[in-house]
Amino acid sequence: MANRPVHFIWLLDCSYSMQGEKIGQLNYAIREAIPEMRSVAHDNPAAQLLLRTLTFSSVARWHHKDPVPVDDFTWQDVQVDGMTNLGEALQTVSRELQTPPMPQRALKPVLALVSDGVPTDDWRAGLKAIDATPWGKKAVRVAIAIGADADRSVLQEFLGNPELQPLDANSPKQLAAAIRWASTAAVKAASQPVVGGSADTLVKQPYAPPVLDDDDDDVW
Repeated sequence: MANRPVHFIWLLDCSYSMQGEKIGQLNYAIREAIPEMRSVAHDNPAAQLLLRTLTFSSVARWHHKDPVPVDDFTWQDVQVDGMTNLGEALQTVSRELQTPPMPQRALKPVLALVSDGVPTDDWRAGLKAIDATPWGKKAVRVAIAIGADADRSVLQEFLGNPELQPLDANSPKQLAAAIRWASTAAVKAASQPVVGGSADTLVKQPYAPPVLDDDDDDVW
């Protein structure tokens, strides 16, 4: 059976507020999650998992521009720089959710947004651009809020589903757990065949985020 691509895109907040332990732990958590993503991909031979990374600060830029098969993917640490231009990042991703460059036949893409702050540009216009694309509507979306200063309302709107909540990561341990879940459960959900293009695909997501225990070592 021919496999179908699953495009997994990390959208990572690399603003100055992520400086120090947050960015270090984010790099560590994603690097450690890659083997688990490979394991999930191998359990779903009908799906070809392809990874990309987009960072956003004062500008949005591709950290891994071309889709890379998970077996060939190696994590390269991201660095902090500037403001929190989430809107530009969402606009950039929306252009990748058109067909082309997306193929006609693919499984649902995964959009994994990680942020610790408040957007500093027009994020609603960016989100509107994603929602206007067929693949954006079908995407499995996950959002991770790092620390108490993260704007959870923005992340909630990004999810586009009131039944889903952003994951709170208030410590390195919680961030690692959230990244691990986003890297595996979301891929499993995306590996399910797309059933039509109805609004149901937007409203009903075949997964639920975990409930992360309170961490006595909360630091953010």
